[in-house]
Amino acid sequence: MSAGSTRPVSPEPVGVGVTEIALVRHGETEWNRTGRIQGRTDIPLNETGRAQARAAAATLGGAWAASYSSSLGRAEETARIISDALGVGFAGTDQALVERAHGEVEGLRAPDRLARFPHGAPVPGYESDAEVVERALPALRRIASRHAGDRVVVVAHGGVIGALLRSLTGGAVPAPGQYAGNASVQTLHVHDDGAIRLVEAQLASRV
Repeated sequence: MSAGSTRPVSPEPVGVGVTEIALVRHGETEWNRTGRIQGRTDIPLNETGRAQARAAAATLGGAWAASYSSSLGRAEETARIISDALGVGFAGTDQALVERAHGEVEGLRAPDRLARFPHGAPVPGYESDAEVVERALPALRRIASRHAGDRVVVVAHGGVIGALLRSLTGGAVPAPGQYAGNASVQTLHVHDDGAIRLVEAQLASRV
């Protein structure tokens, strides 16, 4: 495994009863580069982000059935770049995969956020992990059910991916201070009974 990679469980073979999802964070945007909180603001990829998407596709390789994304443009463009590189169809967007709402801190940089809302202070309009998981986990199950026994790419956002991984691992992944970097790839297995397991987390950004 590469640096920054964790493998929480032994992978089951993809096929009857198991669908693989490559859960990818979108590539870099200018707000990512300058440290601004994006949330639901629809900021497009920059050139680094497009290169990261191509690098993610090269990492994925192999045969995939389809790709999906959140309905925000940065995620959709990442998915389409990956689809083109892999030669698979882009199957559409899902509103349930959009980034976590950040409420009144959206658009701020970290120092400004802390100045307005010190650690532990509630942020009006901020979406909790539980709220994110409640909408995003069923979306993954819906996508998996359309491609049972196959492999699918799903492009989402750092806040969504972090909330999902914490839910799936009881808070073990990501570790405190870690997050899913731009165009990083997390491998999930979705079972026919609806159980979802994290097989491998590769949290580092694609360069």
